[in-house]
Amino acid sequence: MRLTTKGRFAVTAMIDIALHGRSGPVTLASISLRQRVSLSYLELLFGKLRRNDLVESTRGPGGGYSLSRKAADISVADIVLSIEEHDADSNRQRGADAPGEPGRCEIDELWATVNLRAVEFLKSISLQSLVDEQKAKGVQAAVRSDSRRSPSGQPVTRKPFVVDAPNSVFALGRRQQSAS
Repeated sequence: MRLTTKGRFAVTAMIDIALHGRSGPVTLASISLRQRVSLSYLELLFGKLRRNDLVESTRGPGGGYSLSRKAADISVADIVLSIEEHDADSNRQRGADAPGEPGRCEIDELWATVNLRAVEFLKSISLQSLVDEQKAKGVQAAVRSDSRRSPSGQPVTRKPFVVDAPNSVFALGRRQQSAS
């Protein structure tokens, strides 16, 4: 498993959907604005998330994405592995083509063990726990409004919403340890 920016953006976008999805499907455009991530990049990520049955898409006006199951039933490992699955297959093929080197087997076993521990750790963290953490910090979902004007007739300007998600597995581990 590789922990990359793709995985980080996918986890952040899933937190965004879990926070904002209570009032209906969340558009990629709104996630793009709140998280400051390119719309085309989100489309790529959500194609993989949908194929791995982590999100559902709804077409048409009022459409967007919603979680395909409860946030408590989705782990960070599910999200990261769904995004990184193609890269992992490529790495396995490259490793199979490399000729054997002395000591290579022990190194491969070491990294396989490290990888297994990382996956186990990420499986222990649910999307719901990350959402709860955001709510505890005072992050609130924006209320969806059909009108773009306030009751006083003034245009509504909204400040972009940014999830304060950990940017690495190490930061996530530190956060989990400090919460204990």
